[in-house]
Amino acid sequence: MTPLKNVCHEVRQQIIELSFKAGQNNAHMGGSLSAVEIVATLYYHHLRWNNGLDPNRDRFIMSKAHASLVQYCVLSQLGRIDKSQLEAFEQNGSIFTAHARKEPQMGLEFSGGSLGLGLSYATGVALALKKRHSGAHVYVLLGDGECDEGLVWEALMFASHHNLNNLTVIIDHNHLQADGFVEEVMNTADLCKKLQAFGFNTQQVDGHSVDALDQAFLARRTDMSNAIVAETVKGKGVRFMENKYNWHFTVLSESKYHKAIDELNQLQQ
Repeated sequence: MTPLKNVCHEVRQQIIELSFKAGQNNAHMGGSLSAVEIVATLYYHHLRWNNGLDPNRDRFIMSKAHASLVQYCVLSQLGRIDKSQLEAFEQNGSIFTAHARKEPQMGLEFSGGSLGLGLSYATGVALALKKRHSGAHVYVLLGDGECDEGLVWEALMFASHHNLNNLTVIIDHNHLQADGFVEEVMNTADLCKKLQAFGFNTQQVDGHSVDALDQAFLARRTDMSNAIVAETVKGKGVRFMENKYNWHFTVLSESKYHKAIDELNQLQQ
């Protein structure tokens, strides 16, 4: 197992532990677990980030903000968020809530909330950086259910019109959203073809393969906006959660918590 795969295992365990301790349904485990390899690969191998005050730092925008827990956990593995502070996730007075608030010094670039806003924000940041002739790159992660929002497609048109070659859009394509299968709630059909039609250099990869994600991030073009459609499994790593829309946000009982940890440990062996 590569070191990054070990990190991904630790992140998944941390997601389950923090969700259980929070004791409420705001943790959004399913979509956090599906995005683990995406976020970890980006932060560990590609994102150029020294501190939140560097104007030329790369930015990562979590547009599917309900999955901020995976971002917190990856940042804590990197030592940018204190793990003891993160123990207060979703507790009164904690700065670590289900939808992240902007804390650039920790690597949190965006206050999440309504779906679709993160991509619009990211395109604005990318345009500003381009006008300043900065070499910084902007990465933004969306959910496939989030692509129901018209705002997403307006932002894609904006990116293409302004030739934002410093922007990479990543879609966590786990095929599920809060109310069921994406194809049944609002069928967005072939996302790759749609993104290509909007003027993006688009790749489709296994979103749980660190190697495939690495290659996709490295293969971005420098003359146009880039997009990656990452095929993933909602609830990845916990068998009783996988491909179940009702684990979009659900409270973990003590027995389910122990079962989830056991399944993750078995997967690691």
